[in-house]
Amino acid sequence: MRILVLSDTHSDELPKAVLSEIKNVDRIFHVGDFTDIDILNRLKKEKEVFAVYGNMDGMDLRGILPKHLVVKCGDVRIGLFHGEGGPDQLLEKVCDVFKQEKLNAIVFGHSHKPMNEVMDGVLMFNPGSPTDIVRSPFLSYGILEINGSAIKGQIVKIKS
Repeated sequence: MRILVLSDTHSDELPKAVLSEIKNVDRIFHVGDFTDIDILNRLKKEKEVFAVYGNMDGMDLRGILPKHLVVKCGDVRIGLFHGEGGPDQLLEKVCDVFKQEKLNAIVFGHSHKPMNEVMDGVLMFNPGSPTDIVRSPFLSYGILEINGSAIKGQIVKIKS
């Protein structure tokens, strides 16, 4: 299974690289800060979408999306949460949300800084932002590949 991972799109037009990648995936994860429900609706027309709301999302999105979510993909369990607070506490807050869960990966956003690192046996994955380079040197999105009980992440830099 191949999953496109987005975060912090902030209602901006999705880059052509992201729109092209949608054709090559089985589902889409978006971990918040859509800021416009139209982005969610557009993604849902393309593939199955699993999403959570972020701190910048309004009541329209908060009314239909959860704050955090656990998605099962075959033998793999993945936690989705936007994140909150300052950059120094982000990982701690993200891990705290799922402390009672046995997960293979946690996907989060909020910082706009890409991360693809295994910590204590759990893949910590932040795709960055495909539309905003605040706190990041480049625009990006993520790809998760699941094979049986194995999960692997890839950060894809978007060429401007």
